Amino acid sequence: MSRTSRNLCIFYAAVALVALIATWSQNLTYFLGDTASPDRMQYLYDLKASAASRSFTVDIGLYLLAGTGLMVAEARKLGVKLVWLYVIFGFIIAISVTFPLFLIARELRLAKHETTATAVRLTVSDIIGLALTTLVVLAFSIFLFT
Repeated sequence: MSRTSRNLCIFYAAVALVALIATWSQNLTYFLGDTASPDRMQYLYDLKASAASRSFTVDIGLYLLAGTGLMVAEARKLGVKLVWLYVIFGFIIAISVTFPLFLIARELRLAKHETTATAVRLTVSDIIGLALTTLVVLAFSIFLFT
């Protein structure tokens, strides 16, 4: 496995771990907190509470749809097993958790077939772009949790 692939796997694992903690800390608060509704369907209605929540819900849903297409196509091309579990758990746990886990499985599969001609090489602008995107997402997440 190349250094870039290994670093991508570490990056994907970190994203999955942070996503798991961030999403499920809120889910547990919602479902078990002091203001928890006994009606579990209320969660779905709360997704419609405002234009902002509808926008994010539709955005994540369409991302899940596009991501599913990519995951299935890549899984079939590379022989990644159990691709539909990533999709199912994306609905149950969070797509922000399972998609990076799929990307790790994809990187591991690619590493088995890696040659110098197909190895991924990130440019400096790619690294800067990933770093800036990470900072924006972190800043927004901190804003949401404060």
